[in-house]
Amino acid sequence: MADIVNLRRARKDRQRLAAERQAEDNRVRHGMPKALRQTARIEAARQARALDGAALAPERTSRPASSTSPDDPAAEEPPPQ
Repeated sequence: MADIVNLRRARKDRQRLAAERQAEDNRVRHGMPKALRQTARIEAARQARALDGAALAPERTSRPASSTSPDDPAAEEPPPQ
């Protein structure tokens, strides 16, 4: 007599196997070897350090900060007496 086969389980096993094959194909096609990933990571870090080292420091102004802007018409009026 033949073995009883759970069709739901067989279908899921077949789908799982097909998905694993597809994943393996994608890893081969789109994957990047570990050595290349490490090289890219090191290069990105080197470029970031070079960029940070070339950054200009913000200039300090010698003028004191005022609470009113020069374009404010209220700042031009003398205070009331």
